[in-house]
Amino acid sequence: MSQAFVSEIVGTAMLVLLGTGVVANVILPKNKGFSSGWVVITFGWGLAVMSGVYVSFKSGAHINPAVTLGLYLNAPDKADQFAKGITSSFSNMLLYWLAQMIGAIIGAVLCWLAYKKHFDEDADPATKLGVFSTGPAIRSYGWNFFTEVIGTFVLVFVILAFGKNPASLGPLPVSFLVVGIGMSLGGPTGYAINPARDLGPRIAHAFLPIPGKGKSDWAYSWVPVFGPLVGGAIAGLVAHAYIV
Repeated sequence: MSQAFVSEIVGTAMLVLLGTGVVANVILPKNKGFSSGWVVITFGWGLAVMSGVYVSFKSGAHINPAVTLGLYLNAPDKADQFAKGITSSFSNMLLYWLAQMIGAIIGAVLCWLAYKKHFDEDADPATKLGVFSTGPAIRSYGWNFFTEVIGTFVLVFVILAFGKNPASLGPLPVSFLVVGIGMSLGGPTGYAINPARDLGPRIAHAFLPIPGKGKSDWAYSWVPVFGPLVGGAIAGLVAHAYIV
């Protein structure tokens, strides 16, 4: 289990470093990728997922609490849903969540270090926060929550379907799935679809010494945490009934 714990830290850190990194490149001033747009961000996040999955293979490469929860609820006998024969249990799920949160914070800090001089430049506080965490295009907590539920349901449900498919394509299908979700469902909320991906960097934003960073928008922070968890849980239960 200790090996799986470290694996989830490393994989989630890689995911968040590259994912927040592409956002920083696109929206922070004086970057070479400045204003390159939504398509760059969605493909960057897809490749970030692929990289995170590859380096966390020892733990089953969940790198997302919603995926971990979906796998847990999808298991008909609550066994053998984790890599390397680790028995699936509620306590192990919590350890995965802790590792994912630690990794997400580490990844966000590394992104800040990589773009330190650009964070020091004058920019709107919302732009600086936007590198770290998601925010709604139109703030409506109920609808924003529902959007995150739908997006995460698609992510986890299709991942579980991949597990029943005999084709062995590795992380590539998941990467394209994330790109597809970003392009089709990402507009309203910025598609967190991963509680650790949003909350970990938001915590990093709160404690990092970023000039003119403003507040961390804690009033919205519950949406990209509980929305994905609900979506992942529903996907796990529906996939068990539909796919198994």
